[in-house]
Amino acid sequence: MNIVEYFKTPIWIEDKPEFIKSLNKASNQYIKDAKKREKEFIKKHGDFGRSYHSTPLTMDNNFLDFRNYVGQKSYSELWVQEFAKNGGGHHSAHIHWNQHVSGFYFLKCSDKTSYPIFHEPRTGARATKLKMKPSNGIFHGTELVHFKPKPGNLIIFPGYLEHEFAVDYGIEPFRFIHWNIQAVPKEMAKDVL
Repeated sequence: MNIVEYFKTPIWIEDKPEFIKSLNKASNQYIKDAKKREKEFIKKHGDFGRSYHSTPLTMDNNFLDFRNYVGQKSYSELWVQEFAKNGGGHHSAHIHWNQHVSGFYFLKCSDKTSYPIFHEPRTGARATKLKMKPSNGIFHGTELVHFKPKPGNLIIFPGYLEHEFAVDYGIEPFRFIHWNIQAVPKEMAKDVL
């Protein structure tokens, strides 16, 4: 019997360490501002479990080279996130509505920090899932795939691919830039210009 595969889901991974130093420096104020916005919450409840999101980065010229690099692949919205230093930072499984491509660029991470997890995108396959034997490894029926990123890793994936971040234990800093890309039809782009 032949195997014919039709519904594969691509995830593109690239190592781009040349952006780490400048983007960490440019991100520092955004993370500081995000923590300041949550100052009262932190004072009352502590830092545990927080994920500090920046305001949009797309208009900040400190991110221009990176934005252009990502933009060569497509156009995007862009923001930086850092998980709480006391641990507990995470993202539940989600997709970004009405986006076609999403991505991450890792600035601060290690084998002791959180990591992205991608879910099987085919709803029917998930609904009829049988137990895998063996269950360790990646096979045609694997339901979850995760990557242990290094600083400078760039991961790009289809916008429909459900993703999450594992709980971070706050052992080492975890910071990454996240973006989404929405294709705009030429007719609509003309109206905007």
